[in-house]
Amino acid sequence: MSDGWKRQLDALHEELVRRDDPAAWVREVDAVEASLRYPHLALRGPVFGIAVLDPARGPRWRLLKPVTDGMPQMARDGLNSHLWFTAKDETDDPGVRRELLDAVAVLERQPADEIEAWGVRYRVVRADEFTRVGEDGLEPPRPTDPEPMERSWDGRSRSGPLRDAGFVLDPRVTDGPAAGALKLGLRTFSYMGERFPADVREDSERAVVSHPELVLLPTAFSVAERGGDGDWQPLGALMPTPHDARHMLYDGMNEIWAMLYEYDAARKARYAEAAAEYRALERADEFRVDDRVFRICRVQRMLRVGPDGPETPRPSDVDEYGPMKMHPTMHEDGTIVHD
Repeated sequence: MSDGWKRQLDALHEELVRRDDPAAWVREVDAVEASLRYPHLALRGPVFGIAVLDPARGPRWRLLKPVTDGMPQMARDGLNSHLWFTAKDETDDPGVRRELLDAVAVLERQPADEIEAWGVRYRVVRADEFTRVGEDGLEPPRPTDPEPMERSWDGRSRSGPLRDAGFVLDPRVTDGPAAGALKLGLRTFSYMGERFPADVREDSERAVVSHPELVLLPTAFSVAERGGDGDWQPLGALMPTPHDARHMLYDGMNEIWAMLYEYDAARKARYAEAAAEYRALERADEFRVDDRVFRICRVQRMLRVGPDGPETPRPSDVDEYGPMKMHPTMHEDGTIVHD
């Protein structure tokens, strides 16, 4: 450990002592126990979102859109829509609207990862998604992970909102010694092994040098299914709390999977009965139905930061489609023309 990192961890410990916050101490104990029980990290892969640098809000990059998209172009599409609706709904100034629409036009033509409009910089950012793993599989939620004030099972579960929007991407900010130690361990992380193509490994190694600082994004939760080979596969979107992920699993068993996979009447009834049983357990993080095993798992994401801010997509990151026109033509006076 370098002296610099040791000083940072010592400072985090001193801050924890100074705060005299019993809840924070319990969270630290939880984190240490988790690192012992689930000592390994399993990489799922890159995810993408949008960050913004707005001088009106200070000198730091902040997240505008959740970092959950599976491809860079999905994030660019989200930025395209954000700028278009900002031009439509948030200004009456024709000059400002024209500038926003010019940025939209760029995103319709090319895979731009950074664009400026109305004095604000927008950037497609990249993070790596991972989970902790132990002998019994993926790490489930911790006792100190926040839950909703009211844990409703009514209605359909919805993806998000995660706690990403407005999150400040400041690598100097770390929530406690355990998080600081995790950042220290990940600082030199790069993709290794022949399962990754050579260009992916090379891009990853370059990122360690070009973007050496780390930010841990807000923790999320999801559902995973254990396959016959013992490997766990993600099943569904990232959710902001453990209960939201449980609700997503309940909805899948109760109704959604039967529609998606065209269950016969017997299987549909069996899964609906299993869903009711799961719901009655209220806070179960693992459940079996037929020969399938599901687990609510804890998901973490790390984002790299360099001298000019958060990392953008790498050349080896793959898009399955390109830019396109997503919205009707809008004139600078606000008139919308449906092409």
